[in-house]
Amino acid sequence: MFRNVSELVELAISKNIPISEVMITQEMEVKGWTKEAIIEQMAKSLDVMEQAVERGLKEGIKSHSGLTGGDAVLLQKYIASGKSLAGETVLDAVSKAVATNEVNAAMGTICATPTAGSAGVVPGTLFALREKLKPTRDEMVRFLFTSGAFGFVVANNASISGAAGGCQAEVGSASGMASAAIVELAGGNPEQSAHAMAIALKNMLGLVCDPVAGLVEVPCVKRNAIGASIAITAADMALAGIESRIPCDEVIDAMYKIGESMPTALKETAQGGLAATPTGRELEAKIYGIPLRKK
Repeated sequence: MFRNVSELVELAISKNIPISEVMITQEMEVKGWTKEAIIEQMAKSLDVMEQAVERGLKEGIKSHSGLTGGDAVLLQKYIASGKSLAGETVLDAVSKAVATNEVNAAMGTICATPTAGSAGVVPGTLFALREKLKPTRDEMVRFLFTSGAFGFVVANNASISGAAGGCQAEVGSASGMASAAIVELAGGNPEQSAHAMAIALKNMLGLVCDPVAGLVEVPCVKRNAIGASIAITAADMALAGIESRIPCDEVIDAMYKIGESMPTALKETAQGGLAATPTGRELEAKIYGIPLRKK
C-alpha cells in the first residue's frame, strides 16, 4: 500500500513497473480480485467515458436548466475552421472535457473522476490524445489506473470534495490526475508523472467552488475545459524535464490547508463568488421561479 506520491513513485521505481501497475496491484490486494477482473472493471469505466464524450459531441446536449449545452460542438466546429490559435490537441481535449460535463449537467451517465463536477478532465485529455499517441485499449485503461493512483493519494491526504476544499479539490485534483497519466501514456517516468501532478495542481490552488444556482454547470463545465488544457501543458513541461520546486506531496498538503481556511461561502454553498453576482442571482431566480435574494 502507498500512502502518498513519494511512496507511489518509490514503489514504481524499485519494482521497475509503471505507476498504473502499482495501482492495479493495490486494487488486487484490497479487493481480493484477479488482475483480469480489476482491469475489466476499469475497462467498463472507460466505455462509459467514451460514450459520454461521443454523446456530448454528437448531440450538442442541453441541460434541463438551460444554463449549459452545445459548447463542445461549437469548439469542434471552430477547430475544423482552421482558425484556432491553440494547438488542435489541446482544443480537442477542451472540447471533449466540455462534452462530458455537458452530459453530466443533462443528467446523463458519466464516471466521477474524481467527482461528477470534475468528470471531464481525465476523459477529455485521454480521448484527445488517442488521436496523437495512438494508444491501445489496454494503454487507455492503464491511463485511468495512473490517474486513479494520484486521485487516491489526494482523497486520502487532502480532499476531492468541493464542499470541503473548493473547486481546487475537484477540477484541481482532476487536472493533476490527468497530467500524471498523460506523462505515463507518453512514455515518461514515474518521477515526471509526480512533477506533472504537482505543476498542474499548484496552478489551481485557491480555486473556489461557487456554482450558480447550486447547479454543477456554471462555472463548472468551463473549469473542466481549462483544467484539461492545464493538464496537457503541465505534462508537456514535465516531459521536457521541468521539475516542480515544491514536491507533489507538499502541494497536496498545501491544497488541503487552503481548503480548510476557505470561507464556507466559497465551498459549494452558492453563497459567494460567481453565484453571488447580480447575473448569478438572476439566473438562480429564473431557474427556480423565486424572488431575487437580497445581497
